[in-house]
Amino acid sequence: MSVPSVRRPARTLVTTAAALLLTVLAAGCSGEGADQLRDTAAGQTAPTHDSDSSPFWVDPASAAAVQADQWEKQGRAYDAAVIRRISQHPQGMWVPGDYPRPAIEKAAAQASKADKTLVLVAYNIPHRDCGQHSAGGAHSADFYYQWIDAFATGIGDAKALVVLEPDALGHIVDGCTPAEYQEERYTLISAAIDRLKKQPHTKVYVDAGNPAWIPDAGKLVEPLRRAGVAKADGFALNVSNFQTNQSSSAYGKRLSELLGGAHFVVDTSRNGAGPYADGGADSWCNPPGRTLGAAPTTKTGDPLIDAYLWVKRPGESDGTCRGGPGAGTWWPDYALGLARSGPSGD
Repeated sequence: MSVPSVRRPARTLVTTAAALLLTVLAAGCSGEGADQLRDTAAGQTAPTHDSDSSPFWVDPASAAAVQADQWEKQGRAYDAAVIRRISQHPQGMWVPGDYPRPAIEKAAAQASKADKTLVLVAYNIPHRDCGQHSAGGAHSADFYYQWIDAFATGIGDAKALVVLEPDALGHIVDGCTPAEYQEERYTLISAAIDRLKKQPHTKVYVDAGNPAWIPDAGKLVEPLRRAGVAKADGFALNVSNFQTNQSSSAYGKRLSELLGGAHFVVDTSRNGAGPYADGGADSWCNPPGRTLGAAPTTKTGDPLIDAYLWVKRPGESDGTCRGGPGAGTWWPDYALGLARSGPSGD
């Protein structure tokens, strides 16, 4: 697919360092453990986070949460605390499989109980990702209609924000999606907006790529209009990418003006260090040295930007590049790299 700040724990630095020293010794004084101890001694202690400060729902059983619990049991206390910088933030739920309703219903019930908004990603358009890392999608238009109906039914009366079909329009603009599929794609996205907006508390944002992919925002205007963006709540930028908030904001405002004032949301999940400059054409795919970006919030300071979101789940692979597992697969080492440094807004 082309696709957080450190708070001290409630203990003294001496106590924390002592505990970590025991961890290092138990691990045979590995280089990694020594680095952790030095970080702590320098004041870079593992963070905590109050998830109740966000309006969005935090999945207590995310891959990052499971990993943190596992590392805690293994004695990797520092790594566990660091990875909680991911698990304690709300992230997009990329609904898997042909039967999305049960998973969404379960998450929607938990989000409603917590009085939070569920962030969902609908990513199942036929001929998805042009046969690349995230190839797949619904096998027919008829099946897609059934799938999006089940998706929306699962939301029910819950508060939800849906990012609709990442890459789908960008791949029309860049020519990757063959001409014979394009009209169907517009029709399906438009129908998906209509169906999702029947839910009483659901907002929909149609994916519009990122400024590095389609530099001329004007090229997205007609595709977005044909896909029905005027019926949605706006468009989404930087999904699964690394463009800065500054560049995404400037790009979004240009596109918004061309669309008559449309609002937008920005994926900040991995953009703390900005884009990778040395990766060439695949700079978007598991680039090294990236960090978490601003924490999810609706307090963006800009009336056109409805939210900063972690649409991409930090730590999930972009694809089998740079030693990564398949697209969407949890990759703990990469997750740890993202979480060790970078802004989060905690």
